[in-house]
Amino acid sequence: MDSGAAGGSGGIVGIAPKRANAIERLLLGRPLADVPSLIPGLLLAALVVALSVFVADYVNSSLGFKGLISYIMTAIVIGLVVGNAIEIPATFAPGVSLCLTKLLRLGIIMMGIRLSVFDVARIGVWGVPIVLICILTGLVLTTYFTRLLRLPDRLGTLMALGTSICGATAIVAAAPAINATDEEVAYAVANITVFGIVAMLVYPYLANVMFAGNVVMAGLFQGTAIHETAQVTGAGLIYDQTFGVVTKPTAADTAIVIKLVRNVFIAAVIPLMAFVYARRVASQGGNSGSRVSAWTLFPVFILGFLAMAAVRSIGDAGLHQGGLALGAWEKAGWSQTTTLIGNAAGYTLAMAMAGVGLGTRLKALKGLGIKPFYVGLFASLVVGAASAIAVFFLGGLVDL
Repeated sequence: MDSGAAGGSGGIVGIAPKRANAIERLLLGRPLADVPSLIPGLLLAALVVALSVFVADYVNSSLGFKGLISYIMTAIVIGLVVGNAIEIPATFAPGVSLCLTKLLRLGIIMMGIRLSVFDVARIGVWGVPIVLICILTGLVLTTYFTRLLRLPDRLGTLMALGTSICGATAIVAAAPAINATDEEVAYAVANITVFGIVAMLVYPYLANVMFAGNVVMAGLFQGTAIHETAQVTGAGLIYDQTFGVVTKPTAADTAIVIKLVRNVFIAAVIPLMAFVYARRVASQGGNSGSRVSAWTLFPVFILGFLAMAAVRSIGDAGLHQGGLALGAWEKAGWSQTTTLIGNAAGYTLAMAMAGVGLGTRLKALKGLGIKPFYVGLFASLVVGAASAIAVFFLGGLVDL
């Protein structure tokens, strides 16, 4: 959906609203003239983050445990409380939406500075079998369970894709291809969102217990067991902040890389599922839906993450050869620069997590009915179990 059509001069008769150009869509998702409409929501998210940092520091220092709670988790919880306790005016919506989309992607891109391309390659290549196991488990078992409950195939397909690949993004991308109704999309997104948030808050602690503090395996588990990219990122940061992870790559680094690998499969799995659904419906004499372009589904921000990792690798290589990082920084300056970008990524992602909380409406569950709830719970549990088993047996192959 092109949000660039919003705002502009649409109030003047005969003048069409200004549409965003390519650069504006890339950076903001809307025309530059609409920037003032983003400010209220961005300020609200920033206020939630500032409050979260204060609350987390106060609680941790008062109880004498440095990592008892993280400001990332606190931002999500405060956002949820605010977003569901009061009716947030519509004027805040554009900025909150920007947090969930552009700021999230920007934060993930900046996180690439914390890793070399060699770390990314090792995590990604060895993580592919784990990703495939989780995707196949989610797709097959979720669609089968949906049929057992006699729910629409379209709903089962949406929830299977959302659980297996990348949450609401996969659901919204697949909906037109299978002629899903707005109600089915809303059911699937609400279910995926709620169970993903629960996993985001619980899995960091579960991972620490299951994998005995192994940071890489904990990151692999969170990156393959949790639905949305935002939720995976939040879980990884919660793990790092709670358990004081300082080694590289951290759980968040590993979780983000493996989630980006998982996201790449959206370009193959959604067209495949649309084809399978079309064949099934055609055999029953129905209208199967629309065609899907695999290229349009590719998450382009992955390239930004890889570019930042490449910049880190080139800079480090310059220092190792006795020169300057990127021809400009000595070792101390380069370390400070990469640390600054990494810290900025953390706060940028915290605003995205605040947006997750502010944008989640728990009352949406009231209209789901009990059967779709069972499907969402089942899908989350089977993918989580498949991830835990796969990481237990294959996670040790990721040699960092």
